[in-house]
Amino acid sequence: MTQTHQIVVDKVRKSKVDSTDFENLTFGKTYTDHMLECTWRDGKWHDVNIKPYGPIQVEPSCKVFHYGQAIFEGMKAFKDENEDVFLFRPEDNWKRFNESAKRLAMPELPEDVFIAGLKKLVEIDKDWVRKGDGLSLYLRPFMIASENGVAAAPSTEYKFMVIMSPARAYYRGEVRVVIATSFSRAANGGVGYAKAAGNYAASFYPNNLAMEEGFQQIIWTDAATHEYLEEAGTMNIFVRIGDKLFTAPHNDRILNGVTRRSIIQIAKDLNIDVEEKRISIDEVNDAARKGTLKEIFGSGTAAVVVPIQGYKHLEFVHELPKIDDSYALRFKKELNDIQYNRVEDKHGWRVKI
Repeated sequence: MTQTHQIVVDKVRKSKVDSTDFENLTFGKTYTDHMLECTWRDGKWHDVNIKPYGPIQVEPSCKVFHYGQAIFEGMKAFKDENEDVFLFRPEDNWKRFNESAKRLAMPELPEDVFIAGLKKLVEIDKDWVRKGDGLSLYLRPFMIASENGVAAAPSTEYKFMVIMSPARAYYRGEVRVVIATSFSRAANGGVGYAKAAGNYAASFYPNNLAMEEGFQQIIWTDAATHEYLEEAGTMNIFVRIGDKLFTAPHNDRILNGVTRRSIIQIAKDLNIDVEEKRISIDEVNDAARKGTLKEIFGSGTAAVVVPIQGYKHLEFVHELPKIDDSYALRFKKELNDIQYNRVEDKHGWRVKI
């Protein structure tokens, strides 16, 4: 890696880590001692600054508030039994971050800003990464338009930042979902494949309606016909019919998940038949009625793998069987074993800090 941007570090005088209750964490509510900030101005990225976590000052006219130029990534750091800390496939997140930036007319991040800055930040706050299954450090790189002005045009200034939060399991308890038949997460030609902040804001209202019915999430369907499964809430979706695994193909509506790609590779490593194809609701409902629908599960960075216990589509309600040979649980174990450095990393996904 060629280092072209200086990393300037200002450390806190006293860490909060010893006063943090790691046994009772709420996801995304507790933050480490430091954060990273880098500014784009005059057509270039300036020095990377790592400084104490705290508020940032922006004006009411800051463009992110008015035109929504905001993107982010979700990543994790893991600690093994030897106290070594690892990132998981950070280069994939960097590449996807730049894909999102390009789609929203934002500047792309050079590798030495995104990855070198991220590594240094995790190194400084590595005491916040705890050992054990389900424990990790959640990393949130993001970029916002920071120019002042309400003219409808791309910003000329941006802030790239990284904040970090110690995390435990994301979902607890059984998860049941509603299959969307009217609302859509993304449309052809839109920004569904990008991790744009507005994608998630638009999902909150339909999800609230699902929760009012007693469900925890939504399975999104294609915007044109609502006949094909696309994503499960904020996760990619997998469906097991018989012993074959299906997942919706990556397109401009569906996020190209890092965890999704990892599961596809692990399935191939385990000689599990996996296919990327459009999955129709009729196909899923028919398999449910015949008893061949074995599993539906979501995958994502925060939750890793989440089995879906039941779903509702219009008036059809179905509970998934409880099975001993769960692909979802097997994939989660295989993936965690790699992330926590318990097994050989055949694909070079772990990056040691």
